[in-house]
Amino acid sequence: MRSDRAAVDVFAENLRNVLMEPPFGQKAVIGIDPGLRTGCKCVALTDTGLYLDTTTIYLHQESLKPKAAVELINFINKYKPIAIAVGNGTAGRETERFVRQTLKEINKQQEIIVVLVNESGASIYSASDVARDEFPDLDLTIRGSISIARRLQDPLSELVKIDPKSIGVGQYQHDVFQTLLQRKLDEVVESCVNSVGVELNTASAPLLSYVAGIGKSLAKKIVKHRERKGSFDSREALLKVAGMGPKTYEQAAGFLRVRNSNNPLDSSAVHPERYDLIERIAGDMGLQLADLLGSKQNVDRIEVSRYVGEDVGAETLKDIVQELKKPGRDPRATFEPPKFRDDVNSIEDLRPGMVLEGVVTNVTAFGAFVDIGVKQDGLVHISQLADHFVREPSEVVKTNQKLKVTVLDVDRVRKRISLSARSDAREHVGQGSANPASRAGGAGGGGGNRGGGGGNRGGGRNKPRKGHNDGGFSNNPFANLLKR
Repeated sequence: MRSDRAAVDVFAENLRNVLMEPPFGQKAVIGIDPGLRTGCKCVALTDTGLYLDTTTIYLHQESLKPKAAVELINFINKYKPIAIAVGNGTAGRETERFVRQTLKEINKQQEIIVVLVNESGASIYSASDVARDEFPDLDLTIRGSISIARRLQDPLSELVKIDPKSIGVGQYQHDVFQTLLQRKLDEVVESCVNSVGVELNTASAPLLSYVAGIGKSLAKKIVKHRERKGSFDSREALLKVAGMGPKTYEQAAGFLRVRNSNNPLDSSAVHPERYDLIERIAGDMGLQLADLLGSKQNVDRIEVSRYVGEDVGAETLKDIVQELKKPGRDPRATFEPPKFRDDVNSIEDLRPGMVLEGVVTNVTAFGAFVDIGVKQDGLVHISQLADHFVREPSEVVKTNQKLKVTVLDVDRVRKRISLSARSDAREHVGQGSANPASRAGGAGGGGGNRGGGGGNRGGGRNKPRKGHNDGGFSNNPFANLLKR
């Protein structure tokens, strides 16, 4: 049970970092799900994630590339996206390169951002009940493209629609006590949703269900009420929803946002029960409410001690003051697209000694998996994570963190990539086969495969290949020492 708790804690920390990934924001996006045989499914979404249209382009056959370029240009000109999200699965880098070249031909390479998006779990979402309820008339592959595009706009809003275990950022996740795992992951999702806040007029039912006090049943009622009566014009309008009582409203209201409300406080994290207090503070200062919100200069003038009483303490007032400085602020970081090398698209392009920028996709007890722009994730063993001793990988790296790494070794047969984040990494180049980093993936579930998470026990203990004269040391981390 102790080891189960440790594995669950690793998964929970990774999941939190994935859910809190910086959003691109409410901007028009085209999503592309790469495909070889069936073509690349392209979808256009509005700035609020509303599905508009789809088209399929076939770019992985030379004879069809010119036609695919024309179709993509027409699609871009019709819907004018701010960004294009490309799934990072099979043929993802090739598709990304094609899109960039096409944009260059129409002189829009600077105007439109092209981003590789982690598509782990997108196929599971596309076949789920949630996806069928949202898009009953669309094909599974088109739903997957919509999920990829929405993950760029707001990862949190989209990832809550699938089982957290399907995101693939844990270790031994299928072997641990499932009740413990599910309870912990639900806590993490709920914590992330409530810390960011939820826009009441655009949130889906799965997202609303994680708001404190609102369950799955009430979330569906809120969405149906919104579809039938139109957008909510205030937080208080929630009380008109069947099943929303005063106690539930009191519990949930502070985590919900209404951007276009007549009361500017409805778009902040300030709870409605404190509205009277803030209006009194503004009145005492001779200001309108709108003049106080977002004005650091005016907020700094508030005499906090003057308003401390039996119903509101000094700490609560400090939180309110911080919120008034940046009402409705998003605690997530600013979005920055990863920068992969254009000349590295597959494992065949990798050479020992290469220095690349990657994105951490999974953190385990033995190291971290890093996406360096090829289909296969590379492994940075715990011994190669930093120049100093590392007790826990989570101390120095986190999921979705950008990391500069050096390629130590590439095993193309077994599709394993050994990486290092140390400053003296070049001294270890070529030693990956004798380093635990080249085999540890099997023990943690992933072996460098995208999404990690598999959990094959003892996966690193592969039998020596027939006819391979290695003295029986091929799987021994001390092979070089023993050969002496």
